[in-house]
Amino acid sequence: MPFRKEPPFTHGTVTGNAIVLVNLGTPDEPTRKAVRRYLKQFLADPRVVEIPAMVWWFILHLFILPFRSGKSAAKYRSIWTRDGSPLKVHTEKQAALLGKMLAERGHEGVKVVMAMRYGSPSLPEVLDQLKEEHCQRIVVLPAYPQYSGTTTASVWDAIYAHYARVRNIPELRLVRHYHDHESYIEALRERVETYWDTHGRGDKLVMSFHGIPKRTLMLGDPYFCECQKSARLLAASLGMGADEYIVTFQSRFGKAEWLQPYTAPTVQELAQQGVGRIDVICPGFTSDCLETLEEINMEVRHDFEAAGGKEFHYIPCLNDSPAWITGLAEIAEQHLIGWPTILTPAQRAAQKRDAQVGAQHAAQLGA
Repeated sequence: MPFRKEPPFTHGTVTGNAIVLVNLGTPDEPTRKAVRRYLKQFLADPRVVEIPAMVWWFILHLFILPFRSGKSAAKYRSIWTRDGSPLKVHTEKQAALLGKMLAERGHEGVKVVMAMRYGSPSLPEVLDQLKEEHCQRIVVLPAYPQYSGTTTASVWDAIYAHYARVRNIPELRLVRHYHDHESYIEALRERVETYWDTHGRGDKLVMSFHGIPKRTLMLGDPYFCECQKSARLLAASLGMGADEYIVTFQSRFGKAEWLQPYTAPTVQELAQQGVGRIDVICPGFTSDCLETLEEINMEVRHDFEAAGGKEFHYIPCLNDSPAWITGLAEIAEQHLIGWPTILTPAQRAAQKRDAQVGAQHAAQLGA
């Protein structure tokens, strides 16, 4: 297997540090064609669907893509914004604000960029660009607080596959999870309490996480346990008792059993039990997206109200909230420890001027 051509490099070139904020991905447009292209890449990942490749190929191409693409495109259109996909817009903002905050905290030379596991900008494209810019130390920070083989490990797969054809590989640090990180929990707490300060508090807080097949848990995936811990820590930070919140799992796909309890049936049961108002938050999503804006705030809202529920309140994801940008910075800083600080050209010039002034002052004193 031939290695890819390395970009030009001059000895003495300053190398840099970078952080890649990686999210799941999104179609480029809310059209059937764009959604089909995105779903094909996403659902063809063996980390996402653990079915024998040949069997799954026929199911995916003959049944799922022809019928699901149009339906999914309509859902994406219902949440699409003037600036594009909400997930991409929020992730771009997070990356920009994270870079700004790190600079304010003394990490001026750290470049922060975003990438998508599926769709664009793709991880290979972003990693290639960082190589062109001589970034030789890279922190990969997934937008997934809870580790799962279906998400985080898939990011690792893409990185390893990319660098398998690269001769000069940069130093890499891969952030596995931060489901119990104090700053992540604090950002969630601040998000909930800010919402409650404005809209009042519901009878029950529903914490809805993205689901995965139960079989995945039985085979050793830690995702379920990490979701439960995140929920428990958030509830404790809010001073909530065990009867005041419930953990559910959404986005079930196919006929196999997934992690339970399922979100939609659970909120219907709550309504039938006489719970008048529920507040729903999705702690596993750091950016609002199709699964939160359409599935939760539209479909699940309808299910709750149709079952007799009076008030459904959706609490937005962390997005670009100041508390979350601070949390991201603190998580990133832990993985930058030990790496040399890279100065910008302006800082290096200022440092040189300071040294010259100091030398002149010393010479004058000596005279």
